[in-house]
Amino acid sequence: MSIRIEVTQDIAACHALRRTVFIEEQGVSEADEMDDQDAAAVHLLALVDDRPVGSARLLTVGDTGKIGRVCVLQEQRGTGLGAAIIGTAIEEFRQMPAIKHVKLGAQAHAIAFYEKLGFAAYGPEYDDAGIPHRDMMLDL
Repeated sequence: MSIRIEVTQDIAACHALRRTVFIEEQGVSEADEMDDQDAAAVHLLALVDDRPVGSARLLTVGDTGKIGRVCVLQEQRGTGLGAAIIGTAIEEFRQMPAIKHVKLGAQAHAIAFYEKLGFAAYGPEYDDAGIPHRDMMLDL
């Protein structure tokens, strides 16, 4: 089995993964999921044997990199792929000298997952597309 996580221009593959995980599985509306920020983002695509199985979107605001739209197909959850995607995202931001922090909005059930990767939750819980979230930060 070969696993790759890479920067991609294949936005359609990322959208298909996000549709499966967020819209179909989690009930997020298409209007909430498909926004206008994809054009400005760097997209990561995770492939297992050349088949897309996970993705993430990277945005920058000032000295902060933002990881968003992290998804992994159900069959690949629990394999370490999600952590590998986040690790790749952090490394992408480390290559950008202006970026000092990495931020993400974690679904409440995933906070412990991100804490293991070095992120710290801050601020109150909030609703994003009907799902409880908290902001998390990692200083580079």
